[in-house]
Amino acid sequence: MSFSVELLDIKDVALLRPKKFFDTRGYFLEIYSTRDYAAAGVECVFVQENQSLSIKSGTIRGLHFQRPPAAQAKLVRVIRGSIFDVAVDLRIGSRTFGRWCATKLTAETAEQLFIPRGFAHGFCTLEPDTEVAYKVDSLYSPVCDGGLRCDDPILNIAWPVSPAAAIISEKDRLLPLFKDFESPFKFSNS
Repeated sequence: MSFSVELLDIKDVALLRPKKFFDTRGYFLEIYSTRDYAAAGVECVFVQENQSLSIKSGTIRGLHFQRPPAAQAKLVRVIRGSIFDVAVDLRIGSRTFGRWCATKLTAETAEQLFIPRGFAHGFCTLEPDTEVAYKVDSLYSPVCDGGLRCDDPILNIAWPVSPAAAIISEKDRLLPLFKDFESPFKFSNS
């Protein structure tokens, strides 16, 4: 396998660390392999890849998700810079419902975060000019677009930037609070 896997505090969220192979020219690494990812439990067929650029550090994007029938699993990586990456469990019946976990992703180390369906996702940039790319296993659907406020007091995410200093889009500022959210996601042990 061309990477190692670490399960985060919410076991269905996985940090994938690729192996870099160095020589005098630089390095090589395998970003994605259907075979190896399936062996690690990531059995998605990714159908779309997105990329964002955040010019300033302290930019928060999220917390975003897609409702069924267009729910999305995501495989997130940083192309330039670094982020504090967050996944929030929205699956009713999960013992971790309403909890979040986070990790730092950097372009230098090339880690990837796998976030299954039923989670909200967001990140905060830790450096200027940070570029993030992520694969999803369902095409974007505007009618299924959803989200929660990143500064939700119930979720109480420990962002690495103060609310006053965070750069947040107007759309994200108007997202609902967790207490007003009716989750369309159900937990399944299968």
